Amino acid sequence: MSEDIAQDRSGFEIRARIDTTTPHSARFWNYFVGGKDHYPVDREIGEEIKGIFPGLVDVALTSRRFLGRAVRHLAGEQGIRQFLDIGTGLPTADNTHQVAQRVAPDARIVYVDNDPIVLTHAQALLTSTPEGATAYLDADLYEPESVLRAAARTLDLSRPVALMILNTLGHVADHGQARDLVRRLMAGLAPGSYLVISDSTATSPGMIAASEAYNASGAVPYHVRPVEEIAGFFEGLELVEPGVVRVPEWRPDAAAAEDGEATVDAFCGVGRKA
Repeated sequence: MSEDIAQDRSGFEIRARIDTTTPHSARFWNYFVGGKDHYPVDREIGEEIKGIFPGLVDVALTSRRFLGRAVRHLAGEQGIRQFLDIGTGLPTADNTHQVAQRVAPDARIVYVDNDPIVLTHAQALLTSTPEGATAYLDADLYEPESVLRAAARTLDLSRPVALMILNTLGHVADHGQARDLVRRLMAGLAPGSYLVISDSTATSPGMIAASEAYNASGAVPYHVRPVEEIAGFFEGLELVEPGVVRVPEWRPDAAAAEDGEATVDAFCGVGRKA
């Protein structure tokens, strides 16, 4: 989708694009993390998948907490003041801009998605501190150069940016294509920028079965990958300790103690561009 799609398109046009008859990943994930922005069709597939693989709820919750830890680390310890969050999903609590601007009120955040229901909520809820900025782009991961050009209206791409791609790359079926999209996005960012990725992984029969059930529902398919393919996204970058690990294991803090030793089928990592 073109970067030139205006952020202020009418609410009627946006609502006209919303399909409430087919499950949608953002609404489905929102249901799993306890949000309220979903339809019966999303809840139905959610309950079906809970029956197949209850552990997917842990994946959703621990992945959300990883987002908070990664953003706090980058904003608080590495001085990052710009975030490009691709595959925003539906706003809940502790979105990227909220976490970043608690640490650094002058942080600037650009969210990217191309789903109409996400756009509707983003326009209403993704507000900013007076010192910083929060913007939303109705744009497409498959057009990385267009995403970067549009993001440059809010972010200074000559300075480091944290590129956040959380629970999104599974929508790209071909691993080679997914790696190429990540590479092209990072190529447009300054040295000192970071890549933050988390994704569900094909690390248990239950997760694989849950993925197959979700893909059979008519929703846009989501492909779980082996861990080595998640690690491949960081090729050429300096991995931040502890490397590519299960999401509860990435720099756990006191707030993450409730995750315990959960063996969730989701891995994550943070890498720095030299």
